[in-house]
Amino acid sequence: MLKRVIFDEKYQRGVPCALLLGGFDGMHVGHRTLLAAAKGTGLPVGVMAISGGKGEDLFTFEEREEIFSSLGAAFAFELPFPEIRDLSPAEFADLLVREFSPRALFCGADFRFGKDAAGTPEFLKEHTHVSVHVEKLFCMDGENVSSGTVKKLLSAGDAAGAARLLGEPFFLRGEVIEDRQVGRTIGFPTANILYPAGKYPLKKAVYESRAEVDGRVYKGITNFGSRPTFHNDRVLTETYLDGFSGDLYGRTLDVRFVRFLRDIRAFRDADELKGQLETDIGRVRRGN
Repeated sequence: MLKRVIFDEKYQRGVPCALLLGGFDGMHVGHRTLLAAAKGTGLPVGVMAISGGKGEDLFTFEEREEIFSSLGAAFAFELPFPEIRDLSPAEFADLLVREFSPRALFCGADFRFGKDAAGTPEFLKEHTHVSVHVEKLFCMDGENVSSGTVKKLLSAGDAAGAARLLGEPFFLRGEVIEDRQVGRTIGFPTANILYPAGKYPLKKAVYESRAEVDGRVYKGITNFGSRPTFHNDRVLTETYLDGFSGDLYGRTLDVRFVRFLRDIRAFRDADELKGQLETDIGRVRRGN
């Protein structure tokens, strides 16, 4: 049931630690304040990540590993929701103590756990006798920041708004695959990635993006969706990296969505599409 990934070689099982408790299908700005508080203890910090708890997750577990590690967590552990939803609050609390020997627990004011979400932070403190730190919910523009609010922005295509709540651009990680190579014929070769199964999809559209290759960050344009100009309904993430030359097939790439550029539409022919792509990349270069 439990998948544990260690980022810091200094952390070993059984070492006292601080645990961040919640769904953590991503790490928005509210989560980041919680992580900062946990790091303030000086203890190794572990992050709980529930998979499949509220439909599709913002990030795959592999993507979350990258996020958690980059923010200074020592380890993460994945709990598949179907395997923990029937645990009683006491069984869930005992699992945490048995597996991690926590000295401090951190959660948001809305954190609930166990069957029927009956467990509360107060119960955790009484049952485990471990210090429990409850952080108030983080607000931005008068609204509580949550994974749900991020998902609403992504569904609307507001990649820039989602980045404000996440603290960084929404991204996907995947292997570059070979497709029909139509982009090469019009001067816009693309790195094509299948959108990960189980990952929350943003609106199908064209976005300004960023991708790093061999230590260099490239500006780009990314089409997420079908290719109606060429009557291709296969949904892919196609990214043109401005200034890049080379072969990326088989390599793993992170594509970060910076802002919405336009909706996907069918063009009369390849030449009209090329003209639009030149307009798109011009906007990216100028930042307008």
